[in-house]
Amino acid sequence: GEAGVRAVLGGGQRIDVTGLPGVPGSAARPGPEHDAWIIFTSGSTGKPKGVAVSHRSAAAFVDAEAALFLTEEPIGPGDRVMAGLSVAFDASCEEMWLAWRYGACLVPVPRSQVRSGADLGPWLVEQEISVVSTVPTLAALWEPETLDEVRLLIFGGEACPPELTQRLVTEGREVWNTYGPTEATVVACAALLTGEEPIRIGLPLNGWELAVVDESGEPVPMGGSGQLVIGGVGLARYLDPEKDAEKYAPLESLGWERAYRSGDLVRAEPEGLIFLGRADEQIKLGGRRIELGEVDAALQALPGVAGAAAAVRTARSGNQLLVGYLVAQEGWDHAAAVERLRAELPAALVPLLARVDELPTRTSGKVDRAALPWPLPELETTGPAEQLYGTEAWLAEQWAETLGVGVSGAADDFFAIGGNSLAAAQLTTRLRTRYPRAAVLDIYQQPVLR
Repeated sequence: GEAGVRAVLGGGQRIDVTGLPGVPGSAARPGPEHDAWIIFTSGSTGKPKGVAVSHRSAAAFVDAEAALFLTEEPIGPGDRVMAGLSVAFDASCEEMWLAWRYGACLVPVPRSQVRSGADLGPWLVEQEISVVSTVPTLAALWEPETLDEVRLLIFGGEACPPELTQRLVTEGREVWNTYGPTEATVVACAALLTGEEPIRIGLPLNGWELAVVDESGEPVPMGGSGQLVIGGVGLARYLDPEKDAEKYAPLESLGWERAYRSGDLVRAEPEGLIFLGRADEQIKLGGRRIELGEVDAALQALPGVAGAAAAVRTARSGNQLLVGYLVAQEGWDHAAAVERLRAELPAALVPLLARVDELPTRTSGKVDRAALPWPLPELETTGPAEQLYGTEAWLAEQWAETLGVGVSGAADDFFAIGGNSLAAAQLTTRLRTRYPRAAVLDIYQQPVLR
């Protein structure tokens, strides 16, 4: 394979390397074009892809961030930088090299505390951490006061909820939102957050080039949306030559000899790019193609929500449901959230809302949609919590058969518990067995059971 592994060792076994054939005793000093590190990223096929980053790109990345963060009072020997990311994730290079470039202290976090998430807050205080690079999902679990000594907070790896930035942006602290694939050396662009919407991924780092292109590869006008393509000094390479030629093909419309197709959708604005989601996260639900990133953004913008992610799930009936998973604060208003989503999203994109304590993440820190809980305990009820009679009881049974989820009471809303246009059509077919003149419009006009 790409990794060139020749042996796999089990417990208690080891290899003693006494010398390598054909390699001189004193290796040549590495140059700017030599590989600094190789990271294996997960691919849509399930087969990891080896990505090699050169010393030139690595050095350019460190210098570009140094010119960006804390320019008035740069990181120095008095700073303590949290090292909480797995070294299998390229963002760990941000932690290491930002610290070491300035002689700051790099403080490793015990893995058990990283996994628990919430325990990291008190640890930050105990260790007097002043610089943190993390994912929003993790930071959402910390009490704001545990970050009192943090003067540089860098987010990356996933979309940043507006509510989180409003909580954590404060005087004396820089909060940055960064974006970048492994294939373009950790970070390609960044935005200084102010606590106001919209949340941007910003402008390119020094030496990086960004373009937003349409399906034909032509740049879109300002205000337009399209795929983000990256060029410049940060471009890495795939170990697989065929994959490298495909993903780093020239961008003829701009005359770039090598350009990385990110697969991410963004909107071009003068103040900085706005992330819209993954092109490959477009899914079909009820015959309609939807963008999960659009739903994510709407969920994350809800008041009182610290983190959110959408996923499609299949109910017992076989009906597909769009579910919005939320990490919400005390006093969060479910009804108000549903009302706001209905006002902002097309009916087909309004998800069933499920409150969770935390969002599962991968090694990279990104939300693992596949690991989001399903079925939801609150939907697995065998009958309504409120006693229903007559027509209401019959209607509740039809709802449950259509949606594959339980009905809790007469105040339930068909669309709030997972109904969509396709489900409304299916329900109408059932209703006509008793009410021949029933129409889909009736469900939209009277979505509440009672």
